[in-house]
Amino acid sequence: MATTPAQRSEGSRVTTAGAGGVLARLLSEEVLQSLIALALLAAGLWFVLLPVAALLARSLYDAEGHFVGLANFRAYLQTPALIEAALRSVRLSLLAATITTLAAYLYAYALTMSAMPHKRFFHAVALLPLLAPSLLMAISVVYLFGQQGWLTAWIGGPIYGEAGIVLGSVLWTFPHALLIMVASLTTIDARLIEAARLLGAGPWRVFRTVTLPASRYGLLMAFVAVFVLVITDFGVPKVIGGQAHVLATDLYKQVIGQQNFAMGAVVGTVLLLPALVAFLVERRLRARQTAALSVRAVVYQPEPARWRDGLLWLYCASVALVFLVVIGTAVFASFVKLWPYDLSLTLKHYDFDYAHAGGWESYANSLRMALGTAVVGTALALLTAWLVDRPRRWRVLRDGVNLLATLPLAVPGLALGLGYILFFNSPGQLFSALYGTMTLLVLCTVVHFFSVPHLTLLAAMRQLDREFEATAESLGVPFWTTLWRVNLPVCLPAALQVAGFFFVNAMTTVSAVVFLYTPHTQLASVAVLNMDDAGDIAPAAAMAVLIFVTAALARGLFGFAQGWLLMRTQRWRQR
Repeated sequence: MATTPAQRSEGSRVTTAGAGGVLARLLSEEVLQSLIALALLAAGLWFVLLPVAALLARSLYDAEGHFVGLANFRAYLQTPALIEAALRSVRLSLLAATITTLAAYLYAYALTMSAMPHKRFFHAVALLPLLAPSLLMAISVVYLFGQQGWLTAWIGGPIYGEAGIVLGSVLWTFPHALLIMVASLTTIDARLIEAARLLGAGPWRVFRTVTLPASRYGLLMAFVAVFVLVITDFGVPKVIGGQAHVLATDLYKQVIGQQNFAMGAVVGTVLLLPALVAFLVERRLRARQTAALSVRAVVYQPEPARWRDGLLWLYCASVALVFLVVIGTAVFASFVKLWPYDLSLTLKHYDFDYAHAGGWESYANSLRMALGTAVVGTALALLTAWLVDRPRRWRVLRDGVNLLATLPLAVPGLALGLGYILFFNSPGQLFSALYGTMTLLVLCTVVHFFSVPHLTLLAAMRQLDREFEATAESLGVPFWTTLWRVNLPVCLPAALQVAGFFFVNAMTTVSAVVFLYTPHTQLASVAVLNMDDAGDIAPAAAMAVLIFVTAALARGLFGFAQGWLLMRTQRWRQR
C-alpha cells in the first residue's frame, strides 16, 4: 500500500530522531571515555611521574633548599666511599646475574627439554623464594654461614660482605630468572629440533645450533632482570653486607642515618640510571623475541634419555635441596631458644610485642596493606588495560596512559619511596594529607608493582575480538555494559592472578615502603629489618617466616579460586 506524504514525513522524523538519539549516546560515551582517560593520565602523572621528577629535582638543591645545579653530583663523584659503593654494586650485580642466569638456564632446560621425573615438584620448590622477602634468604645465610653459622667452619669464616651479598642475591633472584627461562624454552619450535636430528646432529650439536640460539633472548632478558633486581635490592646487603656498602644501602644511610635528602636524591638518581637502561634493553629484547615466534610452531615433547635425564635430575635435586635447606633453616631457627647453643624448641620468638619492633600490629598492617593493594591495584590494572586496548578513539591519551603504566618497571623501589617523601611531604601539595597514612603506602605499593599486572591484563584483553565492541555499539549497548558483561568475565581468571601478585608482593616488599611508614603504619617486612638491626635475629626470622607462610597460603587460595573460575566460567575456550 502506498504511503502518503504525511506518513513519509512522519517516518523521516522518527528515523532522524532515532539517529539523533544514537549519535547523542555515542557522543556521551565518547566524552565519558575521554574523562576516564584524562583521570587515569592525571593519576599517572601525580603518583608516578611527579614523584620521580621530585627526586631528580631535589638532587639539584642543597640542604637549605638553594639551587646548586650539579654541585651535589660533583660532591658525589669526589667522595671515594660513594664511588666505591657504586662500582661494587655494578660488579656484584653482574656477578650475581651471571651465576643466577646460568644456574637457572640449566634448571629450566631440565624442566622443559628432558623427560626426567618429579618436574612439578622441582618447579614448585624453585619458586618458593618468590613468597618470601629477600630478607628471609639473607637471614638464612647468616644462620648457615654467619658468625655462629652451622656451616661457617666449612668455608673458613663468616660470609659477611661481598660473598654474602652474591650468595643471598642468587638465592632470592633464582626463581625470577627461572620463570623467564621456562617461558623462553617452551616456545622453541620442535620442528627445528627434529630437522637437526634428521640431518644427523647429535645432542650437543642440537643444543649449540638450535636450542641455545632459539633461547638467547630469554637468556639476555633473564640476565637483565636479575641485574636490576640485585642492584636495586636493599634487603640482602642490609642484612649480610657488613662493611661492603652498595648503592641501595648508601641511599638508606643518607636518608635515614644522616637525613641528607639532597645526597640521598643524588644516590637515588644514580640508582635510576642502570634500572632505566636495563628497562629499555629488556623492552627491545622482548620485542625481538615476540617477533621470532611462529604461529605454526610445534611444542617440543622430549623423549626419555637415561643418562641425560639422570644427570639433570641430580642437578635439580641438588638445587631444590639447597632451597629447602635455606628456607628450612630460617623456619627451624625461629623456633630455637638460642642459636646455636640451645636448640630446644620454643614459641617465644613469635611474641613480637616483646621484640619491640611494631609487634603483631605490624603484621596486621601488612595484611591491611596487602588487601588494599590487591583490590585497588587489580581494579586500576583492569581499567588501564581496557582503556589502552578496547576504545578506538583518543589514541594519544591511551598511549600516554600505557606509557605511565609501564614506567614503574624502570623505577627502583627505594627511589620511588624517596620520591614519594619529597613530593607528598612538600608544603602546599594537593595530597599532602596522605603523607604518613596507610593510603599512601597502598598507593606507593600499587605503583611499584603496577607494570606487570597491567601488561598481564592487557594480554588478556587482547584475547577478545573487537567485533564484540562493534556489535555492542550497533545494538546500542553502552560500553560499560560490554566491559562488565564481556570483558570482565573473560579477564576474571587473569584478574585473580593479578590480585594474588599484588597481595604477595605487598606482603614481602621492603624497599618501596621503608621510607614511608610511621610508628602507627609499620609493616611486617620493615619490622624484620628493624629487629635484625637491633640484633633480634630470631624474632626477625620468625616474622619473615610468618610473612612467607601468609604469602604461601594466599597464593594457594588465589590459585584455587582461579582454577575454580576457569572451570566454571571459561568452558567456552574448550569448544
